[in-house]
Formats: sequence, structure tokens, C-alpha cells
Amino acid sequence: MDARLIAFLILLPFTLAFLYAAIHEYLRFKSQGSATYGLAYNEETGTTHVTGISEEEEAFDPEDFDPSDYNDPDLRTAPEDAKG
Repeated sequence: MDARLIAFLILLPFTLAFLYAAIHEYLRFKSQGSATYGLAYNEETGTTHVTGISEEEEAFDPEDFDPSDYNDPDLRTAPEDAKG
């Protein structure tokens, strides 16, 4: 098999995915206008993901995140409940 054909077959899925994303974003832009993207924090899973951020919301700042706060039972309960 020719090396150029192998390279083409390897790059084809990435090219198609890029084109799909570009077309999808262009159509979204035409219907909704420009968007601001940023990190959003999911408290249930403790993960972040890139998403569209509305003008009213504030993007997640990773420097303000303390990983020791996640899933800490003392932080999720009220102080009266923690005393027993």
C-alpha cells in the first residue's frame, strides 16, 4: 500500500471531525450570534468541562479551586449536624 494512501486514511477521520465541528459552530453562530466559552464546574462529579458561558454567568477559575474541598463530608453538612 502506498505511504500517501496510508497517511490519507489516517488523517481522514480527524479532518472530517474538524470540518463537522467547524460547520456546526458556524451554524450555531448564524442562529445565536457570538458565544463566550469557558470552564464550567460540575459539583456532583468534581469535574470541569468547556461550555458556552452566558453573559450573566462567571466562568470557572481553576486557581480558586481547592481539591481538598471536594467530597468532604464536613463541608457538605451543617455545623449543627456534624456535632452529633
